[in-house]
Amino acid sequence: MNWKPELDELARREAFAREMGGVDKVKRQHDQGRLTVRERIGKLIDKGSFHEIGAVSGVGEYDPKGELRNVTPANCVFGRARVDGRTVVVVGDDFTVRGGSADASISAKPLMAEEMAHDFRLPIVRIIEGSGGGGSVKTIETKGAANLPGGIGGTRWYRFTTENLSRVPVVALGLGSVAGLGAARLAASHYSIMTRKSAMFVAGPPVVKALGQNLSKEELGGADIQTRAGAVDHAVDTEEEAFACARRFLSYLPASVYELPPTVPCTDNPERSEEALMKAVPRNRKQVYKMRPIIEQVVDKGSFFEVAANFGKPIIVGLARLEGRAVMLLASDSFHYGGSWTADACQKVVRWVDFAETFHLPIVYLMDCPGFMIGLDAEKAATIRHGVRAMAAVNQTTVPWCTVILRNAFGVAGVVHQPADRFSIRYAWPSAYWGSLPLEGGIEAAYRADIDAAEDKAGKLKEIEERLNKLRSPFRSAEKFWVEEIIDPRKTRSLLCEFARLAEPLRKPGPPENMTIRP
Repeated sequence: MNWKPELDELARREAFAREMGGVDKVKRQHDQGRLTVRERIGKLIDKGSFHEIGAVSGVGEYDPKGELRNVTPANCVFGRARVDGRTVVVVGDDFTVRGGSADASISAKPLMAEEMAHDFRLPIVRIIEGSGGGGSVKTIETKGAANLPGGIGGTRWYRFTTENLSRVPVVALGLGSVAGLGAARLAASHYSIMTRKSAMFVAGPPVVKALGQNLSKEELGGADIQTRAGAVDHAVDTEEEAFACARRFLSYLPASVYELPPTVPCTDNPERSEEALMKAVPRNRKQVYKMRPIIEQVVDKGSFFEVAANFGKPIIVGLARLEGRAVMLLASDSFHYGGSWTADACQKVVRWVDFAETFHLPIVYLMDCPGFMIGLDAEKAATIRHGVRAMAAVNQTTVPWCTVILRNAFGVAGVVHQPADRFSIRYAWPSAYWGSLPLEGGIEAAYRADIDAAEDKAGKLKEIEERLNKLRSPFRSAEKFWVEEIIDPRKTRSLLCEFARLAEPLRKPGPPENMTIRP
């Protein structure tokens, strides 16, 4: 006698799980241009590495004799897998079963995924489609009572979701219509991706229509809306691109805060000198220039991975490598308000500086900031409040920090180019230009009496400008040791690679002292 009958029964039940919502529902998913959850997991992970947990859970159908007829599988699929050889937790919604909406019978599955990531210190990737929450309106009837959000025993998932943000890398992919708790699961991540055919919203068009807003899914929560708002970090055309982005993002990070980011072999010469950097910043200070080519020229070739490009555009943020070592890179973009820090740019700084602190990433800042954004719209957006919060986030960091001032550094925002009251490395290009406030617009106010008394007012203004600009030279500041070093732009890469080498032994695994938990 052996246990083959039971193993045959197990195989039969596993076969039901692989059928998901049935042939018709799977076909509908494919006809709408979307993969099933199992196909998605297969394309995300290293081939054949998925170890599923709870595959046979669901709702069984039995005949009068108690024999199993069918199983409708749980619409949450999760388990362990490898991504580029490293173990991660993967949890996905099955939209072919009740449109991805959860109910009480399977609520333990997404919870267990979060617990496993938390307790085993593993990155977690959520593949989200549907509401992923407490059910639908029909659940009231099927359960015989209305669910109290966060009622008795109902908040454990939220605890682990919050704690995981301070413990392990969290990546979320929105691949379809994502609403309610599904939207929260997408936003409660370090890095979120959605396809351009997807949509995310707290409540969908039928519910919003009750407010008198008759909108399509795309109009309400399409990729352009959500990436501009900063609710989602990245939009791509295909699901395959989303999987590639998730894998690449994770490649820069440790498995948890108890480890350090991995260093990879580097074939790019750390002493590489780019002649193009000599002309990168124009002499005309009113002329904009492209920052991204500068970034590409100073980091390891092909290593810059930008995040949140559609939000807070005066600041460019991304992960990069310097001689194989992972860093967080911030850079100013003069194409957007001259690089001035807007309210959303400040929010972007807070989030990604906190992220770098959480995962022990040294920070490099290529700076060209003329100050906080000014004007009525800036005041209405409470820019200064967001600005001082950004200053606090920078000052709370403990990771090594290196700033290269390419052009502007003015006002209170100019102060926020390195953490206060601790050593950090700072360089300036010969094109650097700084002060309490820009000369443009300030001279006429400060020297009004002199200008009014002059016969040639325009000539007097020009004379004052020329005199002050000579004093404004970065070399005058260097004479007084108000700036440490003015460098040849072509040496930037070698100095940044040296910074990464110096920073390497200073990074300490474990929860940062000033832990801030934020999606």
